[in-house]
Amino acid sequence: MMPLELFIGLRYLRAKKRNHFISFISSISIFGIALAIILLITVLSVMNGFQQELRDRILVMTSHVTISAANGSLRNWQTVTDALKDDKEITGSAPYVRGEVMLSHSGNVHAALIRGVSPEHEPAVSAVADKMKDGALTDLKPGEFGIILGHELARSLGAYPGDKITVLSPQLNVSPAGVMPRLKRFTLIGTFEVGMHEFDSGLALMHIDDAAKLMRMKGEVSGVRLRIDKLFDARRKQYEITQKLGAGFYVSDWTRRHANFFRAVQMEKTVMFVILSLIIAVAAFNIVSTLVMVVTDKESDIAILRTLGLSPTSIMQVFMVQGTVIGLLGTLIGMVGGIALANNIESIVQFIERQFDTHFLDPSIYYISVLPSQVLWMDVMLVCGVSFFVSMLATLYPAFRASKTHPVEALRYE
Repeated sequence: MMPLELFIGLRYLRAKKRNHFISFISSISIFGIALAIILLITVLSVMNGFQQELRDRILVMTSHVTISAANGSLRNWQTVTDALKDDKEITGSAPYVRGEVMLSHSGNVHAALIRGVSPEHEPAVSAVADKMKDGALTDLKPGEFGIILGHELARSLGAYPGDKITVLSPQLNVSPAGVMPRLKRFTLIGTFEVGMHEFDSGLALMHIDDAAKLMRMKGEVSGVRLRIDKLFDARRKQYEITQKLGAGFYVSDWTRRHANFFRAVQMEKTVMFVILSLIIAVAAFNIVSTLVMVVTDKESDIAILRTLGLSPTSIMQVFMVQGTVIGLLGTLIGMVGGIALANNIESIVQFIERQFDTHFLDPSIYYISVLPSQVLWMDVMLVCGVSFFVSMLATLYPAFRASKTHPVEALRYE
């Protein structure tokens, strides 16, 4: 059998003909909470989508874990990979040579980070081979001194495939004429574009043997890059590898190199959640006003119920049922609407762009020209939980006021 407090509370939700205004305010309360939840879920999902998109683009060129020697150069890198070959979580490894240089072509000079890679091993740790605009990663041959530039870097230099690029190394040559910078001419054999300004405008790839000669690291490499099967386990795996290899090695993971960036994104998401949660708080004020009007309208009913033996606690529960049902309906409608909107936001935005012949994210300006979205159930549950909790809080004052209604005072003028 349904509890009396629940029965009366649900009964009061169905207003009489003369109380349609109260019913209208209740509907507005439900709509306000639902709209706030829809907006909050959609915004958080879009921010999750941007974070995922940027993370994927960063990890196109960044390995999950990097091992280097404490002195800056690593001999016999194969011994490192052999020591880790039994680790099932490591799915790929590749050596690399790193250096900072100046690139010159047709009077244009640009600073760049060079990375010497092995075309045979590099696809195991990065997706750069799939991001080539011109040429192929396998075109890098030892001794031919070919170079692959980021698309924006090549455009800044005014260079095209087949052009000669002069590479100025910080390594110095001592000759009878004095100390001279180390120069080497490379042939541009391709360009890549990964959609991240950091790489597209500042990274150059060359064969690892050519890079070792340029940086005077013959027989040595800067380190070994690793890829693991679960990228979010990189911090734990970094610690395990450090313990396994012992002293003399420096092990880093992708979360350290880009820690500030992802912390900023997470902080922005948190701030947006707090700000948009205030919309839920505003919508909850409608619940307060609705219940206050209901309490005022039902004073005589409350007095009768009190004389029939209903306790103040039961009276309070009656009106808490009303507010809870309003909050629950608004939360459920908002959850369904928010998930539906978040999952279809990209197609909706594209439809609006076609109708008004505009671009919200102009591909000529932004690397991300679509509106990505990723719905996380943790976010959905958090938003719905906060909404329901705030709705419950909003019922306390009106319900407490109803429980303090004095039967004699309420029935004096009836």
